[in-house]
Amino acid sequence: MKTKSKKQRFHAAMLTGVIGLAGIQTTEARVTKIVIDEVTPMAKAANEKPVAIAYETIAGRAFGELDPKLPQNALIQDIELAKDQDGKVRYVASFVIHKPVDLKNASGLMWHDVPNRGRVYPFSPREQELGDIFLASAWQGDNSGNTRVRPVNSAKTGQFLEVPVARQPNGDPITGEVFGRIVNRSGKASQPLIVQSNPLPYKPVSLDTSKSKLTSRGGEGMHGQVIDEVRIPDSDWAWGKCDEKTPFPGTPDPTQICLKEGFDPKRLYQVVFTAADPYVLGIGFAAWRDVGDFFKNIAKDDLGTANPIAGIPKHSIGRGVSQSGNFLRGWLHLGFNQAEHGGMVHDGMWPIIAGRRIALNFRWAQADGVLELYQAGSEGPQWWLPHPDPVRGLPAAGILDRCTATKTCPKIVEHFGSAEVWALKLTPEWVGTDGKQDLPLPDTVRRYYIASSHHGGGAGGFDTSLPGVGLPKTPAVCPGNNFGVGILPANPVPHTETVNAIRVHFRDWVMKGTEPPPSRYPTLAPKPGEQSGTLALANKKDIGFPTLPGLRPTVPESDFIMSVLDYDWGPQFNALDVSGIPTNAPPPIKQVLKMYAPKVDQDGNELGGVPVVLLDAPLGTYLGWNITADGDKPFHKGQICNYVGGMIPFARTAAERKANQDPRLSLEERYGNHAGYVAAVIKASERATKEGFLLPVDAAALIEQAKASKVLRD
Repeated sequence: MKTKSKKQRFHAAMLTGVIGLAGIQTTEARVTKIVIDEVTPMAKAANEKPVAIAYETIAGRAFGELDPKLPQNALIQDIELAKDQDGKVRYVASFVIHKPVDLKNASGLMWHDVPNRGRVYPFSPREQELGDIFLASAWQGDNSGNTRVRPVNSAKTGQFLEVPVARQPNGDPITGEVFGRIVNRSGKASQPLIVQSNPLPYKPVSLDTSKSKLTSRGGEGMHGQVIDEVRIPDSDWAWGKCDEKTPFPGTPDPTQICLKEGFDPKRLYQVVFTAADPYVLGIGFAAWRDVGDFFKNIAKDDLGTANPIAGIPKHSIGRGVSQSGNFLRGWLHLGFNQAEHGGMVHDGMWPIIAGRRIALNFRWAQADGVLELYQAGSEGPQWWLPHPDPVRGLPAAGILDRCTATKTCPKIVEHFGSAEVWALKLTPEWVGTDGKQDLPLPDTVRRYYIASSHHGGGAGGFDTSLPGVGLPKTPAVCPGNNFGVGILPANPVPHTETVNAIRVHFRDWVMKGTEPPPSRYPTLAPKPGEQSGTLALANKKDIGFPTLPGLRPTVPESDFIMSVLDYDWGPQFNALDVSGIPTNAPPPIKQVLKMYAPKVDQDGNELGGVPVVLLDAPLGTYLGWNITADGDKPFHKGQICNYVGGMIPFARTAAERKANQDPRLSLEERYGNHAGYVAAVIKASERATKEGFLLPVDAAALIEQAKASKVLRD
């Protein structure tokens, strides 16, 4: 019999799911019980002004059941291997709700937030002023370290998910090879295997080091090159906890590694071992779906406990920041905006500073991972509409394929900054893997780019760009697992005012049908009024980056950006959906994709984004990237400082800039004096307000900040 192609298998699976759903009206899989653990007046941050509407906070736990046979659930990796005796799969998800005390003040809109590593982001005072309801519910179920669901939930603790592990049909353990890494550590004390901020969720089945493999590396390139790798003899390390009082081999411990000669901070350590009991982490997609659907649509649970916001939400928007935004993109791609009863869960979806899909739904996933080498998440389509992937040999597909087939696609807003381009592998979403054309956006998607800004935006203000006034003397800390620090202070370009405007547009789009402003982001092709496009290959020459004081003259080199690496995870891995079973630990790299970045102006500030006051009235060069410094964490020195941005201020005078061989005009040459700078801020504010990316109240506040600033004051 002829074997089906990848494309045929993919579309056959899609069709099967759609046909299966057509005959399903009800199901027993759902949130069956909620427990309210805590009801308290909503806490306010110290700098927050009182809001007219009184709010309260509810913290609790949701107990859910999944039917593995249901097509919406069947694509969860290993779900059939996690069933209880009655054939159901169960989970416990913690949640937090912020709601008006008097629900008569509720607006009818519910924001459903995705916690970031268990953290719940603060509820915006502007959403409270409108009477919006806020729900955050758990999805991360690796149950390692601090990620366990507590017996009594609280809004002050992390929000996590309890999921089962997969077992063989006869009850025997499932085993497989996994890997962990230790970087920038020194000394004789043992070190844990950390994935960003939590312990690696898998443990070795044997503490016999001959059954594992520990190697040391002197370096790794941005294209995955391994430098000076050596294997550490089995007799020179142990699975154990050790220190000065308990020297090598220490006390046996499956979560830590003890080295006979101690750790060298100039080297990275990687261990490959056989683990057992993989968590069925894809349940996190279903749990987040079902908890959101329950609080939006269900009056009470099976035991009669009332939904505390029953009947109030008429509209809902799913929202996630960074890792949580990647979760939303993966969630939608796998079709989870279709509730188990067949309807649509959320009307809108807002993945914030997130340009990839989270790698959650495969065996041995490391859900807490950041962009280190060998972290999955850039496989398969990162773009919305079906598009071929000839570079990686994958069929035409898009994130919206499943929700399009079931008519459950929400309205979508996505916004990014420069850090997502340089360190979070964003631009294939815009131009595909071959980079030959700008990929089209559907009418239901808006994309906004906040140029020259780092991950989540900076501190804002104007004095923050001035040396000796607001610009910190200490370098920025590189995010990630003990990554290091940058050579430049952190970039202050804010996202706050732009996000305030986007929020208003998104609410009006979902609740009233009012179209938001057109998408605005860099493109290969020129837009009206442009002589050329604003996107180019990510290197100094092609983007036109100037040579600036404080930076090596060749930066950014072609291998400076964090590229998408095409990994070989093994024949049982499904790259389209990032599911299946990886059998290569770590995976070989098949190829490196070409990466693109926005072009810059003569100052080095990016082109092609939405109007931002501090960029239209700049006080320096604002970068979405930084360079890792040498020091006590030297492994990444000279490379991109993960996803923190940097800033190089303009000189105050022409004489100062000439002395520093600075090609950029000084502040005095640009603005003359303080009044001239305030005039530039007023002009920039008027432009951003007119184009819909700055609210009048925020424009007025920025102008007052500029007047009070120390820019060009004597």
